[in-house]
Amino acid sequence: MNSRDITIFTDGSSRGNPGPGGYGYIAIYPHASGVMRVEEGGGQEDHTTNNRMEMMAVIKALEGFDVYYDKAQMDEKKFTIMLDSSYVLNGATKWVYGWQKNGWKTATKQEVMNADLWQQLIGVMKGKHIEWKLLKGHSGIAGNERCDEIATGKGGELYKGPLSEYHFDPFDITATNTSSSSSSKKNKGKAYSYVSAVDGVVMVHKTWEECEKRVKGAKGARFKKALSAEDERELIATLGKA
Repeated sequence: MNSRDITIFTDGSSRGNPGPGGYGYIAIYPHASGVMRVEEGGGQEDHTTNNRMEMMAVIKALEGFDVYYDKAQMDEKKFTIMLDSSYVLNGATKWVYGWQKNGWKTATKQEVMNADLWQQLIGVMKGKHIEWKLLKGHSGIAGNERCDEIATGKGGELYKGPLSEYHFDPFDITATNTSSSSSSKKNKGKAYSYVSAVDGVVMVHKTWEECEKRVKGAKGARFKKALSAEDERELIATLGKA
């Protein structure tokens, strides 16, 4: 990941479709201090649909950056949005432009469903360089699982802080560990060390600064925080096999 890039995980959920639902997102972005930060966010609605919540997650995640970055800064950024909704991905990259041109009517002259949110999404996409990546939902990918927890109201306290203190590696989209409340508490302990893997070479770092220097901008880099000597040995073995 380039130090200028922004990675966002999103997910939406509803019980009943329509019914009560919610959305969740995780944004990983470069702070003005030069440190990478993580911000979790989400919300709930009493009567909604799954598709609307999937869209709302992306909208809410993106709109904050219109305030955080000015235009010149935004031009330098690349957003990567990780989502499990083909509806949102196809709508945002294909369908929405035809709908907009046709006055928010489908090819059969019907009103476009969720047109209000599609219009909001167009607004927050404007001026941003976005790459969309479709994930398989509920497959053990930590970022996607955490967003689902937030969307379903099971996320507990939402994290806002440095990437170095986050309880899993959000760039590892093959991870099988999830962020349940128990694992969240466990992994927020004081670091014993940090373990990184770049091009198949595993290294151990005593400080986050050393680890960050190695992984920042390195394609495919993976890293995790170890909480003990035993944890460190397990991470070395795990990252070494990846």
